[in-house]
Amino acid sequence: MAANKRDYYEVLGVSRSATDDEIKKAFRRLAKQYHPDANKEQGAEARFIEINEAYEVLSDQQKRTAYDRYGHAGVGSGAGGAAGFDNFGGFSNLNDIFETFFSGSTGGQRRSGPQRGADLRYELTISFEEAVFGCQKEIELPRWETCSTCRGNGAQPGTSTQRCPACQGSGEIRRVQQSIFGQFVNVTMCERCRGEGRIITTPCEKCRGQGRVRNNRRVVVNIPAGVDDGINVRVTGEGEVSARAVHPVTCMSC
Repeated sequence: MAANKRDYYEVLGVSRSATDDEIKKAFRRLAKQYHPDANKEQGAEARFIEINEAYEVLSDQQKRTAYDRYGHAGVGSGAGGAAGFDNFGGFSNLNDIFETFFSGSTGGQRRSGPQRGADLRYELTISFEEAVFGCQKEIELPRWETCSTCRGNGAQPGTSTQRCPACQGSGEIRRVQQSIFGQFVNVTMCERCRGEGRIITTPCEKCRGQGRVRNNRRVVVNIPAGVDDGINVRVTGEGEVSARAVHPVTCMSC
């Protein structure tokens, strides 16, 4: 595939000694000219993708150095420009929908393992100029966060959790069964503590033993230059904590 690619400097119409500012100006001019929302001619979309791919490499000093030394082989498949946006999905209309996915943060589980919190999606409208040249947007997200009172433990401060009497703190229930081949041990997660090994006897008053509360959080999202219709921007670590982030299970019978 690299053999069929045009030289990135040729794509942007700049010399190999072009400055970062010259590369940026060339990209902005060409991106605005060939953006699919502004140019409906056949081949404009492919040209726009090519322009974004070239700019992604030449605007990054590390990638540009590798490209100058090894050509397309030096940047491999990492250069994607607008084509690389396919890895994120797409939005349908530049002035209609901008979907931002926030990957959920996870919390440790003592026995049953970490569970991933929920991803969040936010729809945002941006202008044509913002799509071509890039921008920053601050948005507000309602989400579940770790309780600041119990710090995710779920227990009222000053109280402690207790070892689960059903599994004796192991988080597992072992049952020995007899078969025609002899004895074997069946291991299942303890249903009483759900694998935590400990239970809460005095739940936190703020979160009622959940270990998390509902809050609004403001997040700044960087929208890259040259985005096309249908892009999703993924922001790592800004999702919700899981329902069982770190706290033991509240005992309903104690």
